[in-house]
Amino acid sequence: MPELSLNHIDQISRDITRQEITFSHLLEDLIDHVCCDVEYEMQTGLDFGEAYKKVRKKMGSRRLKEIQEETLYSVDTKYRYMKNTMKISGVAGTILFGFATLFKIQHWPFAGILMFFGALILAFVFLPSALNVLWKETHNRKRLFLVISGFFAGMLLIIGVLFKIQHWPLAGAILTLAAISGILFFIPALALSRMSDQENKEKRLSYILGAAGSVLFVAGMLFKMQHWPLATLFIILGIILLVFLAMPMFTWLTWKEESHVSSMFIFLVIGFILIVVPGAMLTLSLQHSYQDFYYPNNDQQIKLYDYLFSNNSSLINKYHDSLVYEKMEQLHSKTTGMLAVISSIQDKMVQESEGQPGKPAVSASQISRTNSGQEILYAKLSRPFDQGQARVFLMPGCNARKELSSSMAEYEGYLANITSAEDLLKYKKMLDTETFLPDGNNHKGDMSLMSALHSLEIMKNGLLTVESCLLNKIARHN
Repeated sequence: MPELSLNHIDQISRDITRQEITFSHLLEDLIDHVCCDVEYEMQTGLDFGEAYKKVRKKMGSRRLKEIQEETLYSVDTKYRYMKNTMKISGVAGTILFGFATLFKIQHWPFAGILMFFGALILAFVFLPSALNVLWKETHNRKRLFLVISGFFAGMLLIIGVLFKIQHWPLAGAILTLAAISGILFFIPALALSRMSDQENKEKRLSYILGAAGSVLFVAGMLFKMQHWPLATLFIILGIILLVFLAMPMFTWLTWKEESHVSSMFIFLVIGFILIVVPGAMLTLSLQHSYQDFYYPNNDQQIKLYDYLFSNNSSLINKYHDSLVYEKMEQLHSKTTGMLAVISSIQDKMVQESEGQPGKPAVSASQISRTNSGQEILYAKLSRPFDQGQARVFLMPGCNARKELSSSMAEYEGYLANITSAEDLLKYKKMLDTETFLPDGNNHKGDMSLMSALHSLEIMKNGLLTVESCLLNKIARHN
């Protein structure tokens, strides 16, 4: 019977040790078992290399790990408990999160509760138990940083997504921490771990490209969610590296090595598609929303404002020589003053958003002066979705909101003197700041700069509409 040399036994020992077999006495038993299998195959006339390759193919890439897991499951009560906890919590959390997503899309009740408990289970039950199980199976201190960084990045991501969907405060900060953890720690640690594998030297370039693409893609998604500049550029560069370089190279090298498609490769492809495709679609959808909805809607309000202002001015000029001209001119003066108050708030919001803390700034290309007042060029704003300005200028209790409410009350009092109470009641909603601005509720107070400016544009057009109705009424009584 052929016998293995010491070099052959050392090679088999090194290969099995690299698979992180840590359970006592199991390592020696597995080495002995594999050596016996190789010797048996060598009896058929195969040399060591061919016989060892045949045995490894017969065992599969994970069979030794599975033997250790089955042994631990049988003899270690704590491991068995944590393994069952990991499986149950992973399935339960995923199901709850999946149903919560469906309920959220369909606007059904209990979506928030399902998502909360799903995120809670995944972040604080599944991930800790998975971390414990992984450490129990490997005891690999070299991979400890990788596991811990992945744990914190995953936990922060789950919590951040929950906070973002539920519109809770600190969502942006949590998602930023998750992205930073992934970009600075988890992705580099994962790439280094894969590159340190001596059996995968040919794939090192694909790992580097994959890590670079993942960093750019994650950074781009973070920038897109936070409405920061360069988001689209990062996402596009990340997708190019992942889709056109890293993934094809990895597939080609794996194809050359494997005689069959492994389950790990299938899961890798599916996971890649599930991450990159929705991310790309989200980017296109958000970009489409910015260009086809946000900006055009505000531009339409500006055009409507110009039309109403010009129409009202023309109507007043038409009655320049009549007895009601003075009354119409006074109404227009009061309305213009009210519009100036609103425009002043818009100016300050844009200046604060475009500048640095304590140093307001704005360029002439962002706010231009016209015959009818001012015009904000929304597409030129660098931070159109900044959420801080609505809280500072429009929430009840702040100075700007008090000034606006006071001026609106004074304007309404003036209208009460020139029209009937019945007519004034028709315009009540259009003269009430609560109709257009946050009422103090946290959810409604989380307005972006774009939405806040849009609300003020609608308020101005409402005032011009009220003025138009009253001017026509005054003209009819000439």
